[in-house]
Amino acid sequence: MINITQKMIFAFTLLFSTIANAQQWGNYTLYAAQNGTNATLIDTNGTTYHSWTFATQTAYSTYLLQGGIILRSVKKSGVSFQGGPIAGEFQKVDWDGNILWDYSYSTTTHCSHHDIEAMPNGNVIIIAYDKKTSSEVAAAGGTYNGEMWPESIIEIKQTGATTGDIVWEWHLWDHLVQNVDNTKANYSASIVNNSGLYNINYNKTKDFMHMNGIDYDPIKDQITFSSHYLDEMYIIDHSTTSLEAASHAGGNSGKGGDFIYRYGNPSVYEATGNTVIDVVHDAHFIPEGVPNSGYLVGFINKGISSSQSSVDQVDVPRNGYNYDLTLGEAYAPSTYTLRHACNGYTSNQGNSQQLPNGNMLVCMAFLGSMYEVDPQGNTIWTITPGGTLVHAYRYDECYVSNVASELPVVTAGSSTLTSTIASTYQWYYNGEQLVGETNQTYTPSVSGIYLVRTTDANGCVFYYSEGVYFEYINTSGVQELQKNVAFSVYPNPTSGMLEIYDTKLKQNNTIVKVLDSSGKVLFETENSTTIDLSSYENGLYLITISNSEGSQTKRVSLIK
Repeated sequence: MINITQKMIFAFTLLFSTIANAQQWGNYTLYAAQNGTNATLIDTNGTTYHSWTFATQTAYSTYLLQGGIILRSVKKSGVSFQGGPIAGEFQKVDWDGNILWDYSYSTTTHCSHHDIEAMPNGNVIIIAYDKKTSSEVAAAGGTYNGEMWPESIIEIKQTGATTGDIVWEWHLWDHLVQNVDNTKANYSASIVNNSGLYNINYNKTKDFMHMNGIDYDPIKDQITFSSHYLDEMYIIDHSTTSLEAASHAGGNSGKGGDFIYRYGNPSVYEATGNTVIDVVHDAHFIPEGVPNSGYLVGFINKGISSSQSSVDQVDVPRNGYNYDLTLGEAYAPSTYTLRHACNGYTSNQGNSQQLPNGNMLVCMAFLGSMYEVDPQGNTIWTITPGGTLVHAYRYDECYVSNVASELPVVTAGSSTLTSTIASTYQWYYNGEQLVGETNQTYTPSVSGIYLVRTTDANGCVFYYSEGVYFEYINTSGVQELQKNVAFSVYPNPTSGMLEIYDTKLKQNNTIVKVLDSSGKVLFETENSTTIDLSSYENGLYLITISNSEGSQTKRVSLIK
């Protein structure tokens, strides 16, 4: 952690750099060269403020977590996979160089590669290859005669210095489509009508997708990632369980682990439209508090031409937790919303960071340089440390020198949601900000998913709670009595048969209703403890129990 002497040095440096570079945002820039063993934090004058030296090489990206902790992908030796930036390992390292967590994800059948992402709760999500044999490819309806490396996203929770539990996972192999053999798995006559799936026969090669960038949106609970070889950026739903993520139903979007949005190359799913991406890296969301918050951004290596890159921002067609799509057509928009023509060209890698004052930091990987531009596109800062600079990021002093606070927790009462104590509050409903709702408590008037954003005492970082589903019952007296009819359903997700546990079900006049996700009543029964959903399609259902003392509703995912 930063000591008193370092803070005094910072105060002098900050004063000088503010005078010399009044238009810049932030105080420090972090960079670490690929295959190097160092990470460096420089001030806006290019002077080294702090540095780390590692015993192992950096595989791809390096990030600074709040409080001065490094998260880095590591080039592990002896891995079974070969190719683009193979990692197999990641580390968290403190300010003084002590390794806090060293986790390996590498076997003969899977291996992490390229980018990583720190989750708000301290977990880490990684991109990884899954190896499938030629026989598995054929059984899946693939016509490529060889093994394939489909992608996966793995979320890991630390349990020890070198150990962790996989708490969530998503595998592309669960979301395939093919239209060449109706006797094999994943068959559908229409590719374009299955835009949430990947056509296994589009790019017939081993490493057919080559994911390279990943980011997380804590408000929507969604993940975006980019594909080098398919010229696309994607969004998937992270609110699912791992079982739902392997299916086509469940989660906030109701679509399980299927793509809920894709942009860049409509031909991949046989939709009409131009290919507007030519090699993409660094897919990410613009975060809250930054102009164009919520836009999807990619570093387009051949965006302007084969000799000039670009940074493209895309205003995606959000609709709640989903994205508008006319079946049979490509997702909108047809091209980028905003574009920055880069100061040069890098054939691979590279990144950008959109800053709170409207500026942008751009990292030109193979040029070994980075620069900052203002909203008018004027270059106001540049530096060339050399090496292959995969990513670079700007941070302010408050973020660097203050330890992260605990995430807020929302408690649901009979009629009110309450956040744990913080300096400020902002409430959200179904992923959208509730303007003016800035108290510690909030009283919903409609059913849905609620979360709160808080800041710590320093006011420099946003923290987001997990979403809480609140069922609003608009009947006089029922809200106060809901707690008297609490019940549980299991298993959830279910493959069909559902058990309901509630001692009050033994009483007369207890009504059990099953509704679809739109609220339509499918059937109802009285005093039943078992429900059979096996005749219904996979998806999200609502189970409502009501009696003379009130009513309560549970969400259930059906996955057959």
